[in-house]
Amino acid sequence: MTKLYITDTTLRDAHQSLAATRMRTEDMLELAAAMEKAGFWSVEAWGGATFDTCIRYLNDDPWERLRDLKKIFVKTPIQMLLRGQNLVGYKHYPDDVVDKFIAAAAKNGVDVFRVFDALNDIRNMQRSMTAVLNEGKHLQGTISYTTSPVHSTEGFIDMAEELYSLGCNSICIKDMAGLIMPEAARALITGIKERIDIPVCLHTHSTSGIAPMSYQAAIEAGVDILDTAMSPFAGGTSQPATESIVASLAGTKRDTGIELTTLRDIKNAAAAVRCKYDCLIDPISVRIDSDVLIYQLPGGMISNLVSQLKEQNALDKMDEVLKEIPVVRKDLGYPPLVTPTSQIVGTQAVLNILMGGRYKTVTNEVRDYLKGMYGKSPAPLDDALVSSIIGSEERISCRPADTLGPIYDKMKADAESQGLIKKDEDVLTYILYPAIAPAFLKGEKKAEALPEAAPAAAVAAAPVDIDIPRSMEVEVDGEVFMVRILSVEGESVAAGSSEPGKRQTPHGDVPGGVKSSIQGMVLDIKVQMGQKVSAGDTLLVLEAMKMENPVVSPVDGTVTEIFVENGAVVQSGDVLVVVK
Repeated sequence: MTKLYITDTTLRDAHQSLAATRMRTEDMLELAAAMEKAGFWSVEAWGGATFDTCIRYLNDDPWERLRDLKKIFVKTPIQMLLRGQNLVGYKHYPDDVVDKFIAAAAKNGVDVFRVFDALNDIRNMQRSMTAVLNEGKHLQGTISYTTSPVHSTEGFIDMAEELYSLGCNSICIKDMAGLIMPEAARALITGIKERIDIPVCLHTHSTSGIAPMSYQAAIEAGVDILDTAMSPFAGGTSQPATESIVASLAGTKRDTGIELTTLRDIKNAAAAVRCKYDCLIDPISVRIDSDVLIYQLPGGMISNLVSQLKEQNALDKMDEVLKEIPVVRKDLGYPPLVTPTSQIVGTQAVLNILMGGRYKTVTNEVRDYLKGMYGKSPAPLDDALVSSIIGSEERISCRPADTLGPIYDKMKADAESQGLIKKDEDVLTYILYPAIAPAFLKGEKKAEALPEAAPAAAVAAAPVDIDIPRSMEVEVDGEVFMVRILSVEGESVAAGSSEPGKRQTPHGDVPGGVKSSIQGMVLDIKVQMGQKVSAGDTLLVLEAMKMENPVVSPVDGTVTEIFVENGAVVQSGDVLVVVK
């Protein structure tokens, strides 16, 4: 056996897992200069949730981030996580978009493409894998590892062999939830290496506390590459520490060749950056939690789930949601929980708990999943459940992208007509995130402020006798909310908008009013004033927890009021539409 190679994840999965993907480019560049000297096999620095977070929260262009990092990483390959036909979004995109995106990513600096599909449906990986090979880049085919009654070591070995036959340069076992046990890792890696002769990488998370033992078993079985993170961003829902793995192999035949003195410089720089983001790292994300072996949430999803429940003012429901997740996963045929299926399952579990009934409210993504639009589920779906949710809508069995026609040229023209395009890559940004990209591309977005405690002296010096406004805008996690002030210390504040000409969204009981049951952003209004609707018709779609949540009419009637517009942020209890 030769030396062990290291892929360091500090610049992508580590902060996605611990700090809801909030590390900014300026901080990455500080670390990159030190990391370039280490001799890593690659650094994972792009893809996954970073693209979304850049434009949603950080006002940080992901393409500029990639180019800036490439200026520093000359010897060290930059690696990205690519969701197959989903790219860096949450749904399948047509083949023309896949080809354009991978060409742009390769041109701007990605050297290694780790391609996976959430359902391990290789049909959803083939187009992106072909595009990577056409660009002459390193293709790492990926197995989304999980445990269930329908998943097995032999099945994963067969999948690795199929990926090898399709031209992959290496194979990654992606254990996104930290489930792989030492003997399972040993058996899987041994089995794969008996059949194919390309490098094998193991990726896991420390959530359950088992990762270091599984890594040792993998090393003994001949794994070629391990994913690790620098210690300030390691452990918990992130990866094992780079320094620890390197030190444990020093002087052995699997010695990484990486100097601990070099890692010390990176660690010190990473520690300074970590201090900046401590306020975003929830204790839930850093502790060992053996319950992950039951609910199987990937590291990045746990920190984001905490953030999402906080947005809904429902963090006290966390335990109920975690118990509901395995139930929803079973209902959906045991999909591996990795983006986007982790969001699909996790968000539906949240809705099942918050709405007071299982599948009382169903996201559009769950509907599409049940229709086969994400691919083949690992286990057959219950026909009665599917019918109860999608009714007589058609289910497909073909490759989902075969149902999608080309959209690049049309979306490009649309974006140009809105004045959104300054560079070619802006077209792709718009296609991937049409709801949030326009504000970003127009320069209207502001980077969220990291939470800071107000100095006590400033609080004490605040004036007491002030003119109280009726409403105000506040920014939370990068989102702007209109807050109505009802009372201050028991004194009622008069109702009505503080700005002439602006209608205010009612909050409370309104005859015929259809309320929002969650906090979210209005993505698409489906009706017009005076339109007749039937019970069950979709009135509008809210984006909440990165999923699309339809709001339906409870009755047959006529739309007499619409209180919101696209892009508006609404709170739970806000009246959105009146149907009489």
